[in-house]
Amino acid sequence: MHSLYLITGAAGGLGKALAAECASRGWDLLLTDLSEDSLALVARGLERTHSVDVRYRSADLTSAPSRSELFDWIRAERMRFRGLINVAGLDHEGFFMEREGAEITGILRLNIESTLLMIQSLLACRDHAVPFRIINVSSLGAYFAMPVKATYAASKRFLLDFSLAVRNELRDENVTVTVLCPAGLPTNDVCIRAIEAQGLMGQLTTKNIGSVAYETVEASLRGRAVVVPGLLNRSLLWFAGLLPASSKAEIIGTRWRAAQGKIHA
Repeated sequence: MHSLYLITGAAGGLGKALAAECASRGWDLLLTDLSEDSLALVARGLERTHSVDVRYRSADLTSAPSRSELFDWIRAERMRFRGLINVAGLDHEGFFMEREGAEITGILRLNIESTLLMIQSLLACRDHAVPFRIINVSSLGAYFAMPVKATYAASKRFLLDFSLAVRNELRDENVTVTVLCPAGLPTNDVCIRAIEAQGLMGQLTTKNIGSVAYETVEASLRGRAVVVPGLLNRSLLWFAGLLPASSKAEIIGTRWRAAQGKIHA
């Protein structure tokens, strides 16, 4: 087996799309997610379609013991890696004061804590014969203070800033860091309902998962720092930069409150 790409959240929509994109390029993979059965299905499909080696192991990345078991297994198997794609993420949409404490800490543990520790652990197991590519999945929401998604958006802002900073730190180590900042992606029923609740704007800012995966991997290979899929989304960021942060929060809060009403109607 050659050096691997590790993909977290590999059984979800975007994770599967990125795994398929990597496998189509002939790269061997290690996949992780919560469900062993779902990972097995993805792995068998990729091996059959692309003739690559795909290993997998389930893990709860919000749990320190579960992460430690994954890292210990990787070291025991003497795996070497050429890349890491951090897809696993969590959101509990709704007003902050209505969220349970476990929901808030779950977002922080998965979106921030596990991502950073995964990077540290994988860099210690990298294949020094090839460039090491890191892709972190953030969100277009990282650029905004977002009422109704306050903790999620703030966690993704952290991930965006961290990615840019550690990219600079590692620039002389033959390591690249690319951060993906997509708008809504139709990865599951919850996401699809949220997109539909946003009306026309939600539909216009949504991108095809397969094309996002291709664009992201291409950007990583070229050493790009940030990927914002879609001309409209990039244009919205430019126009949003002309407004004060408080005004953007007010606009977003109005839209998301309306969307919440449609979702729970």
